Amino acid sequence: MAIISSSLNESDDPCSNKELRIVGSKKIEEEKRFHPYNSSRPKSLNQFIGHECLKNSLKIAIDAAHYRNDCLDHLLFYGQPGLGKTTLALLMAHEMRTNCKITNASSIERPRDIIGLLLGLKEGEILFIDEIHRLNRLTEEILYSAMEDFRLDLTMGANRGTRCRTINLPKFTLIGATTKLASISSPLRDRFGICQKINLYSVSDLQKIVHNYANLLEIKLSKEASLKLAESARGTPRIALRLLKRVRDYAQVLNENNSVSTEIVDKLLKYQQIDNKGLDDTDRKFLNFIKDNNGPVGLETIAAGLGEDSSMLEFIIEPYLIQLGFISRTPRGRIITPQGEQYLVNSMLGQ
Repeated sequence: MAIISSSLNESDDPCSNKELRIVGSKKIEEEKRFHPYNSSRPKSLNQFIGHECLKNSLKIAIDAAHYRNDCLDHLLFYGQPGLGKTTLALLMAHEMRTNCKITNASSIERPRDIIGLLLGLKEGEILFIDEIHRLNRLTEEILYSAMEDFRLDLTMGANRGTRCRTINLPKFTLIGATTKLASISSPLRDRFGICQKINLYSVSDLQKIVHNYANLLEIKLSKEASLKLAESARGTPRIALRLLKRVRDYAQVLNENNSVSTEIVDKLLKYQQIDNKGLDDTDRKFLNFIKDNNGPVGLETIAAGLGEDSSMLEFIIEPYLIQLGFISRTPRGRIITPQGEQYLVNSMLGQ
């Protein structure tokens, strides 16, 4: 296997990464006392709502690791923002009864940053790197031997004083999360033993999540109101919980209590221009722009016409519209489907 080399001066402190956060079972309990939102996260994999096939696959991997008295294979979670990738990483650490060190790829700028993280790991611990597709090339190359052989191959010093050094690492699990799977290089992606996509949630699962979080916030939420919030959340728990907190604000101002009815939910959604499918004003402008230009229309053209960033449209707006069947991607650009045109007609009629 080829040796991966990186420049590291002996005077550098490789453990000086300030963005690192270590989460263990005791630390999680401490955070809950000061940050109520953290208590909304499930405390075990069984409490994680939805994605039964994904959970079953992870449970098998966890049980097998316990049977062998070994650490988990490296995992890669990918999917849209707000679907629970970080939560799953924390649950993996909980199920494996170990610590999880959390960092973001954007904070790993130099080789010594990732080296410091790896040297600080203990046997069986988990290193979670969010937005892992943002790692630079040199950092990725350092990870190759670390992930595969649990070692670091370094060059130290300069000029005639340069020498090679191999450092053995304890066995660990790297969990990566990304919203852009295609942006991860093939050599790094292939080193993950488990690669799982997290899809959008069903309305019924989102309703359960909203109901559970409402109980934690001590909000009296009717079944109809929780259903309406779930239907407007674009299949994303983060959006559902955000809407719930805004509904709570309305309830406290209008009713001076924490009782949320369907009428209050309707007022909030109308104020934020969100309809019963979870589409907002930007989504409707996106559809209308394609329709008015008689599609297909290129993404950059749509972005220029709407005054929006093309990446935001591609990764935030488009996926949900495609799932609804309102638009299609073609080699020539985006086109609106008959379902999308009918939706616009119904929107104009107020249906």
